[in-house]
Amino acid sequence: MIFICRSDEPEILQSKGKAKQLALCDAYDQGTNTFGFESGIYANKIVKKALIAMQHGKCCFCEAKITHVSYGDVEHYRPKAGYKQDGQEALQKPGYYWLAYDWDNLLLSCTLCNQQFKKNLFPLLHPEKRARSHHEDIAAEQPLLINPALVNLQDHIGFRSEIPYAIDGNHYGKTTIAVLGLDRESLNEERRASLAKIILLFDLIELATNQSENSELQELAKQANQQLKQSVLPTAEYSAMVGAYIGDALFD
Repeated sequence: MIFICRSDEPEILQSKGKAKQLALCDAYDQGTNTFGFESGIYANKIVKKALIAMQHGKCCFCEAKITHVSYGDVEHYRPKAGYKQDGQEALQKPGYYWLAYDWDNLLLSCTLCNQQFKKNLFPLLHPEKRARSHHEDIAAEQPLLINPALVNLQDHIGFRSEIPYAIDGNHYGKTTIAVLGLDRESLNEERRASLAKIILLFDLIELATNQSENSELQELAKQANQQLKQSVLPTAEYSAMVGAYIGDALFD
């Protein structure tokens, strides 16, 4: 996970989304607690295009590039229909219905992170402070699941080679890794393969350092250094892991 800079809200959410939000809030006030939602609005192609651009075609959670193999899921950070504090709890309704079309609640996720792991999980540090309707303030909540568009992930999640861990054992990092399956073996394998390429680039640079008279090798080392710099950009797959591995040494 890396920090995501949220872009401007798509117009369809400002118009149709806002109208639907008001209708849902009115329905709740009339006694409804089970709602229908229009994916044609919150997952509209314009919204998805904005999310893809904002996240550089990567899953907001695991950082895998997804757009070349799937369309990705428009993910509600706070689940819209119902929620669970943990995996053993029955689904609680209503969910965060009033945020179903809220731009700040939408992210792009890969199918695995969204459908097999997060699902309707939304644990809080203090469950009794959960906002249960649009009349309550979500600012009082303390979500244990990190929102990559609000929180600097480097304060909570680090990497030992390809394996993520919670820095100083913090609750937010531990819960986020567990809920999203960020340490699942299939994902670790993908990160491991990416890291192996990074290590080869470092080996090439070290070799060139020891053979300064070899001009061809020096040119290859220069290219390797550029690739390393690109590998930590927000556009790069698994850039959080690569950045943790490289540290500050590359830019000294």
